[in-house]
Amino acid sequence: MNWQPRGAHLIAGEWVTTQDSFASDPAHGPAHRFSVGTPALVDQAVRAAEDAFAVYGWTTRAARAAFLNAIADEIEARADAITAIGGQESGLPDGRLIGERGRTTGQLRFFAQHIEKGDHLDLRHDPALPDRQPLPRPDLKMIQRPIGPVAVFGASNFPLAFSTAGGDTAAALAAGCPVVVRGHFAHPGTSEIMAEAIEAARQACGMPAGVFSLIQGGERDVGQALVQHPLIRAVGFTGSLAGGRALFDLCAARPEPIPFFGELGSVNPMFLLPAAMSARGAAIAKGWAASLTMGAGQFCTNPGIAIVLADQADALAEATLAALAEVGSQVMLTDGIAEAYVKGAAQVAQSSGVRTLLTQVCDRRAAKPHLYRITGADWLANHSLGEEVFGPLGLIVTATDEAQMHAIAQSLAGQLTATLHMDDADTGIAQRLMPTLERKAGRIVVNGYPTGVEVADAMVHGGPYPASTNFGATSVGSLSIRRFLRPVCYQAVPDALLPEGFAQG
Repeated sequence: MNWQPRGAHLIAGEWVTTQDSFASDPAHGPAHRFSVGTPALVDQAVRAAEDAFAVYGWTTRAARAAFLNAIADEIEARADAITAIGGQESGLPDGRLIGERGRTTGQLRFFAQHIEKGDHLDLRHDPALPDRQPLPRPDLKMIQRPIGPVAVFGASNFPLAFSTAGGDTAAALAAGCPVVVRGHFAHPGTSEIMAEAIEAARQACGMPAGVFSLIQGGERDVGQALVQHPLIRAVGFTGSLAGGRALFDLCAARPEPIPFFGELGSVNPMFLLPAAMSARGAAIAKGWAASLTMGAGQFCTNPGIAIVLADQADALAEATLAALAEVGSQVMLTDGIAEAYVKGAAQVAQSSGVRTLLTQVCDRRAAKPHLYRITGADWLANHSLGEEVFGPLGLIVTATDEAQMHAIAQSLAGQLTATLHMDDADTGIAQRLMPTLERKAGRIVVNGYPTGVEVADAMVHGGPYPASTNFGATSVGSLSIRRFLRPVCYQAVPDALLPEGFAQG
């Protein structure tokens, strides 16, 4: 499939261009020009989404499931073209993009199956008790209903699975909510071809035109206009702490505040307990190095920090350095991300008490791993070392004893994940750490590495701030649909007026 981008926005079924344009900045291959988004386009797209909601919000679950499956089919029909443009723009290898495309279509089909089962509706019924004393009880029914148009911001590090047709879009469409996507500047061509797949599925399924729109480029005023539009009911975001916090504040400052579901940053600490380190420390170090450098460390679940007892730290450092020596340079997603990685590594290296174990020169977008070491006391005195450095950077924190290891756990900000490497003899230490780790992280991993996020019913991809802005939500798994639903109670309402679920289900 010899696909070339139009360089246009998709607004309610129409490909629209604007006077100004910007050039993509691919890792390799030709650059393309794309129209620049404007607040006026945002208004047009959101108003179309509100019009579409009057129809789409009341479609059957079967119809929406068919739509989601059709989107997956259309993505698969463009498989080679998606890999080609995605690789050019992001620098990601074909194998990674093929896997991510499978995850993207898998998410769509996963939500299709989920809504057909109806579990997300959380149906509740309290039958009328007309003879109850001292007062009768009316008939009460409760069901989860879609909230309305949703804004989604594409992620830099997952051009497919967390972007235009990614998890936020899939969950919102499954819930019955139209979506307006702000495409990420790093991969506009990838965003466009994914929007093309959604539009083809929309037409085939007869869905209203405003159910999906894509707006590319533009200055900050475009993102601000999207989150502040009075018809937008919620926002899904994956990105930096600074950018996400700014949008979160705008959502909270609206005359009618709306929820901002932002995934912002995490260092994903690993606690390496003594019996496990004694038994298989070299294997743990090798696994850490592999997880740390996977995808040039550009995963929100990248395990950037390993906490270990001081008398086992030398062995961990030696084995980790040996494993990292086998890792070559990897292309980062954008020049900006590469520059931020170099700057972050320099700040870590210059921090008081930090010892440099491995530092390497990075050439433009080609990243190489870095490894540092610090004592638990120095770590506890410098909270900035708990901030994410996006890339393959590892920090070994040495604890004098179990008590200091626990103090380090208590000092952590909110995390997406926390990991325990343990053997049976470590159970007591692990039990004492668990109450703290439960309060710090959305997912606790034992004897594994957090860089795989399974799309499943039980998955939680979120955590206390700053890992995410809503600790009660997840952006992966079936529970993520609840972000775009709200409970409605129907008191003594006849069946003819009830939504699908009670009336037809």
